[in-house]
Amino acid sequence: MAVCSRLAHDGRRLFRPLLPLAALLGLGLTLGGCASGRADGFGMSAFSGKAQSAQNSVMMFVASTRKGERDGMSGSEGGARFSLQTISVPAGHQPGEIEQPSFGAPNPAKHFAVVGRRSVSAGSLQNELATHISGRIGSNRDVLLYVHGFNTSYDEARFRLAQLAADTGFGGVPVLFTWASRSDLLAYGSDKESATVARDPLRRLLLDIAATPGVGRVHILAHSMGTWLTMETLRELAIAGKPDLDGRLGNVMLAAPDIDIAVFRQQVARLDASHVSVFVSSGDRALSLSRTLAGDRPRLGAMNPSDPRDREALDRLGVKVYDLSALSKGFIGHATYARAPDAVRSIGQQLSAPRPDAQVQSVLNVAPDAPIAQPGTTATPSAPTPR
Repeated sequence: MAVCSRLAHDGRRLFRPLLPLAALLGLGLTLGGCASGRADGFGMSAFSGKAQSAQNSVMMFVASTRKGERDGMSGSEGGARFSLQTISVPAGHQPGEIEQPSFGAPNPAKHFAVVGRRSVSAGSLQNELATHISGRIGSNRDVLLYVHGFNTSYDEARFRLAQLAADTGFGGVPVLFTWASRSDLLAYGSDKESATVARDPLRRLLLDIAATPGVGRVHILAHSMGTWLTMETLRELAIAGKPDLDGRLGNVMLAAPDIDIAVFRQQVARLDASHVSVFVSSGDRALSLSRTLAGDRPRLGAMNPSDPRDREALDRLGVKVYDLSALSKGFIGHATYARAPDAVRSIGQQLSAPRPDAQVQSVLNVAPDAPIAQPGTTATPSAPTPR
């Protein structure tokens, strides 16, 4: 039973008090299933759209502002705890899915499971990351930072990143930033506060990654409410004089962004919009509800490029836009970026695009003060490409 199937079951139970409102809004919140999509990983085979024939694992760094792994409360100090974790990817894994047991403990041979974990101190994070990057060439020196969205548990976040890594074959180092979502469909307001508290820890993490010796580019993949957290953090960095992380910022990919369009216009104005990609779907019912809760203010991720007014608004932003409307699976359609093969492929293409530093190698220098080498339209439904 996949994670999204369990979410659908929980969603029906948790949304039952809102069903009268949903009926009035025309949302019909039955949560019949999740959608489809893709992203990138840690030495995995490239995405092929076929089940994997052998068990694999994904190693990732994790920065967490949660008190622990089983609750959605923020740490009392408001900072992040760090660890290095290994997640099993089962033999027979189906692209876009997160295989989980119906009950009982996961079997790593059949399910996504945490098979290795050790803590990393804040002071040693850069050294640990530099060690993993050392010896890599070109894009394999890159970091992919994943920032999850609303109603997401710790397990769902790390398994989603592992799934994305397995399905795309990203050759760099995956890093998860998990903030204190309560993993509760009725806790939207609480999650927004937790995301706000997480801005400073995310800012410090981005600066630490960008300053790591030998690192290539720092790519960011954010989903839903995590896109608001990401853009707020990047805006703060831009105001502080680091709009591109001192030349390290790579692709900023925003999946189903739960951001007011006017707010996003102000955020992206501080950045080089050519770094930013937005994955939208006019049929995203989760964003339809978010729009209602926000007083009928349009959400960026629910913009419809086929509508002339929405297209004009998107064109003015100067960002790349991928339309996933035709790829959505299930009733809610909020996770298409990670489960639809064509959507995942589009993300992978951004991460593997040719660039000037393709032959640059990272070599770990033991000198503590050694300088860091500097790195060198709306899509079609079947195979999304940027507008």
